[in-house]
Amino acid sequence: MSDSVRIIDIKSNVLEDNDAEADRLRSELKDRGIFLLNLMSSPGSGKTTTLGRTVTKLKDKYSIGVMEADIDSDVDAKTIANLGVHAIQLHTGGMCHLDASMTKQGVDELTEKKVELAILENVGNLVCPAEFDTGACKNVMILSVPEGDDKPLKYPLMFSICDVVLINKTDVMPYFDFDMDAAKENIKKRNPDAKVIPICAKTGEGIDEWCEWLSSQVDAWLQTEK
Repeated sequence: MSDSVRIIDIKSNVLEDNDAEADRLRSELKDRGIFLLNLMSSPGSGKTTTLGRTVTKLKDKYSIGVMEADIDSDVDAKTIANLGVHAIQLHTGGMCHLDASMTKQGVDELTEKKVELAILENVGNLVCPAEFDTGACKNVMILSVPEGDDKPLKYPLMFSICDVVLINKTDVMPYFDFDMDAAKENIKKRNPDAKVIPICAKTGEGIDEWCEWLSSQVDAWLQTEK
């Protein structure tokens, strides 16, 4: 190969540009008085059900807006809108994640609704969403019991960037080979600072603790609003 050939690391450039856009968005969120939560998980982990529980618990305390990201359809947005909060659907055009510029389009739409808490339900995927900073104030992911306690070892980046890991579907633990202590230890290996909260979105177990944590973060963000 000739020494004159120039090699460009496209992925690195894309991620650097996105990181800069994400920082700008966080600054705008502070100016606008909006707390943005990025909720991630694999498909079928219970994101929408958990989100529904969260919205129901907090909608009397905050003006809430939800951005549902999917490759297609508006099923989840309709489900959340029926709970009485603002909901918009973001179609990714086949992409398996949202980046900061895509997220900003949704935030701009919700700004007109004067929301205080904006929640992004990211595309169901444990790889791509972890690579792109959306500009969120906090990142949260859901690990469901049927997925197994070894997922933090297989998808290290996702667990390393999250402030909270919700372990969902605890009601079916007797039927799966899932070790809660092992799951917590595996998460700790990837991210010692991550808060782990076992929940059952179906029954409501653990939702109070989760919502108390989220409320504390929202309140702190809004109190330091520029």
